[in-house]
Parts: sequence; C-alpha cells; structure tokens
Amino acid sequence: MILEMKVPSPGESIKEVEIATWLVKDGDYVEKDQAIAEVDSDKATLELPAEASGIITLKAEEGDAVAVGAVVCLIDTSAAKPAGNASAPVAEVKAEAPKTEVKAAPAATTTYATNTPSPAAKKILDEKNMQPSEIVGTGKDGRITKEDAVKGIPSMGTPTAGARSSQRSKLSMLRRKVAERLVAAKNETAMLTTFNEVDMTAIYALRAEYKDAFKDKHGLGLGFMSFFTKAVTRALKLYPDVNSMIDGQEKIAYDFCDISVAVSGPKGLMVPVVRAAENLTFKGVEAEIKRLAIRARDGQITVDEMTGGTFTISNGGVFGSMLSTPIINPPQSGILGMHNVVERAVVKNGQIVIAPVMFVALSYDHRIIDGRESVGFLVAVKEALENPVEILMDGNIKKALEL
Repeated sequence: MILEMKVPSPGESIKEVEIATWLVKDGDYVEKDQAIAEVDSDKATLELPAEASGIITLKAEEGDAVAVGAVVCLIDTSAAKPAGNASAPVAEVKAEAPKTEVKAAPAATTTYATNTPSPAAKKILDEKNMQPSEIVGTGKDGRITKEDAVKGIPSMGTPTAGARSSQRSKLSMLRRKVAERLVAAKNETAMLTTFNEVDMTAIYALRAEYKDAFKDKHGLGLGFMSFFTKAVTRALKLYPDVNSMIDGQEKIAYDFCDISVAVSGPKGLMVPVVRAAENLTFKGVEAEIKRLAIRARDGQITVDEMTGGTFTISNGGVFGSMLSTPIINPPQSGILGMHNVVERAVVKNGQIVIAPVMFVALSYDHRIIDGRESVGFLVAVKEALENPVEILMDGNIKKALEL
C-alpha cells in the first residue's frame, strides 16, 4: 500500500511551509513517527514525523515552498524492512589510464629582446625602483611592455592576499517573515523610544544572598528575567495603554499580561510567550522561561507558543549590548529592551559611588501610547527594580521566592 504523506497545518493562519531539511534520503526505510524532515513556517521550524513504516519516496526538494495539505512524500507500507545492508559491497575497480606519449615542449628562444623593457616600461620600473628581471615580458620575443610593467607593480592599496569568497543562500521562511515584520513595524507604526537607567544594586544583593538556596529548592537559576517580568506586569497594570494594541480604528485593551520573551534560536530570533505572567511567582517565571528557551533552542517550539503576546521583553544585554532601540513586535504596542550591566559612577545621598547600572529602553507606538504613559511605565519599572523587596516581594523575600 502506498501512503501519501501531506503537509499538516502548523497553525490556523499558515497556508504554506518550506522544506528546510530532509532527514532521510529517497529510498530509505523509515519507521513510524521517525522525524523525516524539518519544515519552516513563517513562525517556527517543526519536525515532520513519518505516518507509517516503509520505503519513502520524496516528492519535494529542500527549499521548496509546499502548500499545507500537499503531498510531500510517499511511503510504501508493504515494503519489508531490510535486514542490515541490502546491497552487497561493490569491488573497487581501478581502470588503468591509457598511456599517452608526452612530447617535450620546444625550448624557449632567447633573443636580445628577452626581458628588455620598452621605453615606457623602463620609465615605470625606474620610478618604482624595480628591476626588469622581476618582470616576465609578454611582448614579442619576451620584451617587457608597458602593461607588463604596470601589472608587475605590487598594489599599494588594501592587501588582498588570502582566500576571498562569497556565498549566496536562500533565507529561511522564518527569517523572511521576521524581516517582513520588522520592516512593517518601522513603516506602519509611529515608533518612539524612551530611555532610563536602573541601579541594580538591590537585585545583585538579593541574587547573591538567595540564588544558591533558590537553586537548591527549585532547581532553577534566579536570574534577571523574573525580576523584570514581575516589574513589567506591575507597570502594565498601572499603565494599561502600554498593554493594548490597535486593530484598524479600534483599540484592544487586555486585562492580562502575556509576555513575549525574545530568545535567539538556531533558526533566528523567536518570541515565545509566557502566558498570564501577572499570576506567576518568581519560581513560575523562571521555570516557564527556561522551558520555552529549551524548546526554542531544540527546534521544538510550536506556533501556539509564539502567538498572542501583549508585550515583549528583549534582553540584548546577554550579548553585551550597552544601549539599543528595540523594534516593536507587531501587533503589540510596546517592547522593553534590557542591556548589559556596567559599574558606573552614580550619586547617592550626595556622594559619588560605584554601582551596577543597566540602561533600559521602551519602544512604543505613539499612535496609542502618549508620552505620559510611556515615561510613567518605564519609571514604574525602574522603581520596582531598584526596590524589589518592598514593591515586588511585599517585604517578604522568602515567601516570594518560596524558600
């Protein structure tokens, strides 16, 4: 029996996928549920499992765009599983190369003109302090021409020694969709960015004191993301316009906070969503972000896990970024950019001291978010991060960290 394998629908809005990589070859025997291909949609990379066991015949090439529901391969389920290597080894036969008679090239004729520069060539060589013996003449009887002298002069410009090559490859469907969305965000929103700085002293002190106990109790690291996610969800409640978006001539406001977290995966930037982040504890946020990051890294993230966010947090600081203007993740209206932490001179109680400082940036759609809301939101985030015990933990650190 020949089974036709068709492209399943990765999501409601996805109409086609792209064959990124075939994991099997034409004519291979495959087992049921074995991953046979990686397919790219405009939101994620997914594995395509075999629907039955048998001999596979591929019906699409790598890089082909295939409509959802189209046949991508055939599986002959009646074929028996081969026992070991079905084909006998073929003896290697080396054909003796036919002997050919090699005739000696005629000896070059040397004349008075050999390696003698023309007047124009001689002038060029004299100017560059070069000897005629350093040049191979291509003129009649080996005479050095002006062109020989010019070509024989070492370049005085940028050195070009070593390999110089270029490669052209097709962008994945995911990368093309990311590019399209980024351009749309720049062209279709009134995007502005406001900045602030956060003194991370209090968070550093909390992590230094409790990260080992948190790790021992929950098996999770106590990172910055849980503090920032808690600070963001609090600020979104205070400034709900930042947690809304435009749909045509209407504004959609949300009373929940589904936080998209930008992570770098093998196929490019992905933004899995932490659902109902406002209801999660520090442990809950760290556990969910770790789970989503692992799935993104392993190429197992689903479309449902990356859609529906209401606000985005992007942490460029892990790559060493000091300051940036993050681009809005449409149709959302705001994105918070985190950056690296650097010891800087700050003034506290009239004294100049050294403190770990992070620059933060909020990019927002000015069509729906005014300056008051954007600046107020970022100030609220700053206040919560600089006083996390009182604002984010209700004064009870061990209860908040579930220790």
